[in-house]
Amino acid sequence: MLDLGLFPLPLVIFPGERLPLHIFEPRYRELMAECIQRDEEFGIILADEAHIRGVGTRAAIVEVLEQLPDGRLNIIAEGRERFRLVELTTGRSFHTGVVEPVVDEHDPADPDAAAAALRLLQALATAIGVDVELPQPDSPTLSFEVAARVELALDDEQELLELRSERVRLERLAELLEEAAARVRLEREVHERAKTNGKLSHRPPLL
Repeated sequence: MLDLGLFPLPLVIFPGERLPLHIFEPRYRELMAECIQRDEEFGIILADEAHIRGVGTRAAIVEVLEQLPDGRLNIIAEGRERFRLVELTTGRSFHTGVVEPVVDEHDPADPDAAAAALRLLQALATAIGVDVELPQPDSPTLSFEVAARVELALDDEQELLELRSERVRLERLAELLEEAAARVRLEREVHERAKTNGKLSHRPPLL
């Protein structure tokens, strides 16, 4: 276990995901300056109105996009290993905590489940009308790579982050992708129906 500088945010970053961050608070500018100087990682952890969650992701600064004259930073952070927050600690201007690694159980995904997740991701992208680069189906972290390409509810993203089985994560992710696709279809139906003042015609077409 070790003491890690924490950056509580209203978001989840998955292992392998890259995320642009704008650093403006003095305490977090201090944290980032230390990470850059010492080539160290920091912890991104979901924080909402109630509390800081128990599992987060270690992150590394892989690129400094811009350093403004007033000290603000624009950076690219990359998610690395997951951690469990054992306890919050004090003594610094920024949040810190004792953390321990979160390691997956040996429970690999079934190839059919991996193929299904990729198929659902492609179907969702097609329904929305965007292009998506599909990850490799044999990736040991496929669930995280797929989840990083989709905007899910924060609680759902946190649930995926905390699961310790790749098989279970992919199964849960497939459910979430199906739900997302269903919402897209419903929104399109509502939009199309709105064009007809919300009325469904029961009359035969005029010839």
